[in-house]
Amino acid sequence: MSEPENNYSRLNRKKGPNRANTIMNILIAVVIVLIIITASMIFFGGDSKNKVDEKKSPETEETKGNTTEDNEEDPKVDSGDEDSSTDKDEPIEDTDDAGDADEKGVITYKSPEDKVIKETIIDTGWEPVGTKQTGEHVSLYDGTSDDWHEKVEAISYATGLSKDDMIIWKIRNGGNPQKSVGIVSSKDEAKKYRVYLDWVDGEGWQPVKMDILATLEFDFNK
Repeated sequence: MSEPENNYSRLNRKKGPNRANTIMNILIAVVIVLIIITASMIFFGGDSKNKVDEKKSPETEETKGNTTEDNEEDPKVDSGDEDSSTDKDEPIEDTDDAGDADEKGVITYKSPEDKVIKETIIDTGWEPVGTKQTGEHVSLYDGTSDDWHEKVEAISYATGLSKDDMIIWKIRNGGNPQKSVGIVSSKDEAKKYRVYLDWVDGEGWQPVKMDILATLEFDFNK
């Protein structure tokens, strides 16, 4: 009985070192694998990062270059406000020499190409001359009615000619029943006028425009 027990003990002693060696080898292999993996991650990971940075760098530089070029090509980036203020401060020149206005609101238009009219005057201070008429207004050209005389009075008011020093060449319809046009002159014909009148209900005829005429040689109906 003692011999089999000795054989069993020897067998166990042989197995003990072999098992320890196997475990040791496995641990060493695991460590080596971990070292290889770590080294690979450090080496290849760093290289990939460098490659990514290298790819991004040219785009960044190119973008900066384009921004600089755009700013250089566009002068309004730095001086736009100065240009705007300069434009606002410049006075606007009036190139229309046809009309002049004084403090009283009298506007004068000169017509050098018109042989009939020397100049045209609009006075914003002109007012209706008053009326005796009541009810619905009817414009008359009979030479005797209140409406006719009130037209003459409005023409005298605009021209400054007295009724005694006035020749009435024509008073006609001005395009509708509430408008009239009168052509008159001084008795010596040195002063000649065409006066445009508008009817104002309840207030009478009001001068709205007056032509100072150079001649009476024209169609009074135009």
